[in-house]
Amino acid sequence: MIKTRIAVVAVALWFTAAVCFAANPHMGTWKLNEGKSKLAPGLGKNITVVYAEMKDKMKVTVDGVDKHGKPTHGVWQGQADGKAYKTKGNLAWDAAAYKVVNDHTYQITTMKGGKVFSNGKSTVSADGKTRTVATEGTGADGKKFKSKAVYNKA
Repeated sequence: MIKTRIAVVAVALWFTAAVCFAANPHMGTWKLNEGKSKLAPGLGKNITVVYAEMKDKMKVTVDGVDKHGKPTHGVWQGQADGKAYKTKGNLAWDAAAYKVVNDHTYQITTMKGGKVFSNGKSTVSADGKTRTVATEGTGADGKKFKSKAVYNKA
């Protein structure tokens, strides 16, 4: 009887630990799949995006090209708490706010000069191999845009 209880408690603790410490499916390196993406014309593109967990926050590193084909690089560090955190680098936005929707989806709002640049969602597929970022916003030229970027796990 005692051995059975110990076994049940051990299994329960293992299951609880597995759930609590399950890997965030966004973490890792993501490469743009241009063939499956529908990028907004006149905007740049993020070619590689790396999500990394830090102590109590996350770090998102973005490398790509702007609308003229010149390299872009940006680093965002913050929490997925819906608050805006500054982005360092030369991206089209200078701050971003991440908010957890569920274990596979973030709501992301980017800002430029305190104004919303874009709103969207980043969703990782159930198998963890694909990440889709659907956004809409207003470009620097004042024109509205919609974009869908599909990334493959590297």
